[in-house]
Amino acid sequence: MSTTLRWTSADFAALPDDGKRDEIIDGDLYVSRQPHWHHQFVCLRLGRFLDEWNEQTKAGVVNSAPGVVFADDEDVVPDVVWISAARLAHGLDAAGYLTVAPELAVEVLSPGAGNERRDREVKLKLSSRRGVQEGWIVGWVNRQVEVYRREQAALRPVATLFAGDELRSPLLPGFALPVERLFAGM
Repeated sequence: MSTTLRWTSADFAALPDDGKRDEIIDGDLYVSRQPHWHHQFVCLRLGRFLDEWNEQTKAGVVNSAPGVVFADDEDVVPDVVWISAARLAHGLDAAGYLTVAPELAVEVLSPGAGNERRDREVKLKLSSRRGVQEGWIVGWVNRQVEVYRREQAALRPVATLFAGDELRSPLLPGFALPVERLFAGM
């Protein structure tokens, strides 16, 4: 008989609001400290560039750190998402949480080996399993963007972009961001 604790949404709701970012992935609880200054700087800039593109296209919605509840044991908080208007139309529950995968999920790496493992492996695997079409992992320390796209029912690495490269996506026709602009001012 297993005695392993599997966290659920009900357990999650009972936690005190201590300002930390708590997530449940496959029944495991992950707790993060308040985000680092550079982490939030990059999240805000990326959200701004995506939102400027989205304002022109009216294709969907950009949001930062939304709650995504895929299942009773999968409550996560991607750093930035883009979701099409069509998907969003049936993707929010009564409490205001996304219950469907956004087309694009972005994780900006937080300092620490455990945080990086969670973002690169655990959350990317969940995004892949739940139907995210594209994932970006942004490393502000190395000033790079890793791009993963859905191929054969899984997110697979397609590019690692640096300062001289331009970030584009087939999900976002016309979106083009020189990677160096993302980190400008840091």
